[in-house]
Amino acid sequence: MTESSVDPDDARSALIALRAEVGKAIVGNDAAVTGLIVALLCRGHVLLEGVPGVAKTLLVRTLAKALDLDSARIQFTPDLMPGDVTGSLVYDARTAEFSFKQGPVFTNLLLADEINRTPPKTQASLLEAMEERQVSVEGKPKPLPEPFVVIATQNPVEYEGTYPLPEAQLDRFLLKLTMPLPSREEEIGVLSRHAAGFDPRDLDAAQVRPVADTEQLAAARAATAAVTIDQHVIGYTVDICRATRSAGAVRLGVSPRGATALLAAARAWAWLSGKDYVTPDDVKIVARPALRHRIELRPEAELEGATPDGVLDRVLTAVPVPR
Repeated sequence: MTESSVDPDDARSALIALRAEVGKAIVGNDAAVTGLIVALLCRGHVLLEGVPGVAKTLLVRTLAKALDLDSARIQFTPDLMPGDVTGSLVYDARTAEFSFKQGPVFTNLLLADEINRTPPKTQASLLEAMEERQVSVEGKPKPLPEPFVVIATQNPVEYEGTYPLPEAQLDRFLLKLTMPLPSREEEIGVLSRHAAGFDPRDLDAAQVRPVADTEQLAAARAATAAVTIDQHVIGYTVDICRATRSAGAVRLGVSPRGATALLAAARAWAWLSGKDYVTPDDVKIVARPALRHRIELRPEAELEGATPDGVLDRVLTAVPVPR
């Protein structure tokens, strides 16, 4: 099968079916699932924030199975070294030569669990792989598999002993998605599944099956790239990002890279919604996940309860929408 043989409408239907397939193991969190699909379409990476126990790891494993992709998980700790992520040279006594042993970064979906618990040098090794999509060994590049998406998690309530990601590194993530605690009804649904015998370690028993593949994903990416964007929408995107830079509570606003990410996410959302053009509403829908991690608040504003989402809400209300 060649890429051109996959019908874009069939590819869209397959990616939309992902949400239902993931729902066999994950209760709720439709927004997080859709955000991960948007990231896949944009070849972008995701920062996933949620307290322990809200199924972040299960979400990534289920998504990988439903897409028939490889996945790996790294538990980031203070003693983790760059070679533990990217791989290292190993001496072979039989041949008296060094060979490269691939690290867990050589996969399709990589869950970087609690990325802020490892020192900056190890964080940087992963972020370099994210940006370059390759690992350099003695000056020789080793390309990572395609697709390659990093989903890095953070605990929003426990910061003791952590190494917060610098703004320049946060800017490398396409989206920051949140996984809140479930509602009462959703939590009842979770417990009911477990009471009925659901085992999160056995996705086959949950009947999670591949509903899309890499060929369909490639066709979906090509179709997304063909979605048209009017100059008025581009101007609206720029105005939103520029408005964050002059907001009173903000020390550092959204960069031009952030504006590019916002437009790419809006394009993917528009295509998933069945449109071949981007509207201002598409931009507004993805603005919070695409921009919230790119805004640094003033310390005094944080003490007064300001949040990046609150800043974005005010900006989206104030910036005129093109007609």
